[in-house]
Amino acid sequence: MQTLITKLNHDFLVRLQLVPGIGLAARRKVWQFLQDHLDEPLTIKQVAQLLALDAIGCTQLFNNWHDDRLTATVLANEQHSQVVTIVDDAYPQHLRELYAAPLALFCHGNLALLNDAGLAIVGARQATTYSYALLKQWLPELVGIKRPIISGLAAGVDSLSHQLAMNNRGQTVAVIGTGLDVAYPASNQSLQQKIASEQLLVSEYPLGTTPAKHHFPERNRIIAGLAQAILVTEAAIHSGSLITANIGLQENRDVLAVPGRVTDRLSAGCNALIAAGATPVSSAEDILNELR
Repeated sequence: MQTLITKLNHDFLVRLQLVPGIGLAARRKVWQFLQDHLDEPLTIKQVAQLLALDAIGCTQLFNNWHDDRLTATVLANEQHSQVVTIVDDAYPQHLRELYAAPLALFCHGNLALLNDAGLAIVGARQATTYSYALLKQWLPELVGIKRPIISGLAAGVDSLSHQLAMNNRGQTVAVIGTGLDVAYPASNQSLQQKIASEQLLVSEYPLGTTPAKHHFPERNRIIAGLAQAILVTEAAIHSGSLITANIGLQENRDVLAVPGRVTDRLSAGCNALIAAGATPVSSAEDILNELR
């Protein structure tokens, strides 16, 4: 049962997540402060002092904080979503340990899927038949661990991983870089709705948020934070999948990579990860051994 202080801080953090002008670095400072002050309610004055805002910055923050439009946004998101903040019991401990853990998550679906660190599967949007063949062969075994398959609902490997997990009666968590009511790519709208109703859909962005380039590296850190291990099937050297894998390495997650031919552009990222210390895997059993 939530204490009054926890409830006050829950409400405060939801509002802080949605107020304009407060980015990841600022929210991280707030969480660092809050860890030492969990027995007292946060205030916007404390946030302004913590961020060392000048007079203009303070005025802008206070105006945004008390704007009726922010109140309406908070209400709309709370009515539409299940909201979990970093002070709530439902917030997963393995995500809370992330360097820049999100202060609030907006969710649709089965929140119990946040309880266990799962297997993140990421790869190229223009994945080849290599990834498709491997995942179709491996997923029936991998869902047997009874932990969620986590991915980002992008085209290619992400979408296939979610779909195969459900087809094989497994569990899946999709972390998206838009609002819960926005499907990107649009072709994934029906898959996104199915995950929201039968599995778990997660975002740190409010309703109506459309795709933006910087959202996807931010989304990738949550994928890494929710996982015990990250499997990369195919990836170019400069790709979002490698961003996820590198975050995983920094956060002490197990990073697994499928080796490929040195002449294949989409195997270059995996081969580079293996050279940097990632574990090469060539079977579902290899992956299960890491998860055990």
